[in-house]
Amino acid sequence: MTATRRGETLRQIPAGIWVLGFVSMLMDISSEMIHSLLPLFMVSTLGANALTVGLIEGLAESTALIVKIFSGTLSDYLGKRKGLAVFGYGLGALTKPLFALAPSIGVVLTARFLDRVGKGIRGAPRDALVADVSPPHLRGAAFGLRQSLDTVGAFLGPLLAVALMLLWANDFRAVFWVAVIPGLMSVALLAFGLREPASKPVEKRVNPIRRENLRRLGASYWWVVCIGAVFTLARFSEAFLVLRAQQSGVPIALVPLVMVAMNLVYALAAYPFGKLSDRMNHRKLLAVGLVALIVADMVLAASNHWGVVLIGVALWGVHMGITQGLLATMVADTAPADLRGTAYGFFNLVCGMALLVASVVAGLLWDRFGPTVTFHAGAVFCVVALAGLACQSIGPSSKASRSSADTTP
Repeated sequence: MTATRRGETLRQIPAGIWVLGFVSMLMDISSEMIHSLLPLFMVSTLGANALTVGLIEGLAESTALIVKIFSGTLSDYLGKRKGLAVFGYGLGALTKPLFALAPSIGVVLTARFLDRVGKGIRGAPRDALVADVSPPHLRGAAFGLRQSLDTVGAFLGPLLAVALMLLWANDFRAVFWVAVIPGLMSVALLAFGLREPASKPVEKRVNPIRRENLRRLGASYWWVVCIGAVFTLARFSEAFLVLRAQQSGVPIALVPLVMVAMNLVYALAAYPFGKLSDRMNHRKLLAVGLVALIVADMVLAASNHWGVVLIGVALWGVHMGITQGLLATMVADTAPADLRGTAYGFFNLVCGMALLVASVVAGLLWDRFGPTVTFHAGAVFCVVALAGLACQSIGPSSKASRSSADTTP
């Protein structure tokens, strides 16, 4: 694709997608300033082990995904999504001071839980807003752009955390206080910078998760849900990337650079692969993403040398850039327009349970057998997932499926 064509595509993407992208970017700067340091803070300051880190991360991230089912369903029922998204971003911003004040693992768990509840509340309505605002023929590009901007925040956050840790002599709590600022900025931008598109009037609101409505989420949609769960099982919490980097012997203030590297690659990959998903068979693109994760796991298992770890996390970022926006696009393509919030909710419910299992198992393997076995286990599960993907036929992902998904009965 030429630079001119790429520019034309970007100009066609509605302004609301850019606003949602910058909102995500600001919140990710806030969150990743904390999350890139949190495993080190828990281990070095609060005395936690790898199993505790895995359990907290698994519970937190799975909570975010599980909560999305309720917020998504509620946004479908109300026909309004922005208010729920603002509330979710606001809750996430207000939990940030708890990390700075935390005297124990219990308070960290509480703060992480509430922070992820906020993420869960905003996630499905925001993704449904992206689908509502974007034209069907640009949906992959729109999701890719929002994901790219989101991930720009995900590497700027750790980069800022590294700079402040060096400036303030490894003062975790001072860095956590600074993280409050971009979080509040994201809430203000969403509240005042986005106008929600008008929803179609309905005579009577009905429960989106009634049996007759769930029947409208067909086999193609549930296939996407199953694939998302399998991918989540194969990819445990990124906290273990931080712990792997810690073993390389670099100063503790520089360890968050591992997340900078991963998210930089993720940000650069998400939009091009999102655009590619508008033209390429989804099953083949998912397979490429799995191969990238297999290679990443094998590299991370091979050595804890700083250079090797950076290569591994960069490949992890390629995998994320290929798959995350693609799976979100596939949900939008296979779900009716008036049930998109519910569809994202169920998708994230299943993935949340898978993430909890994956992170706890990774923590157990890490404590008992070490990081090499942990990453080898991830690679083995990826191979199993790849074999299962090869045996399945892709659900509708063509213009026809999009046309049907955009039709509200």
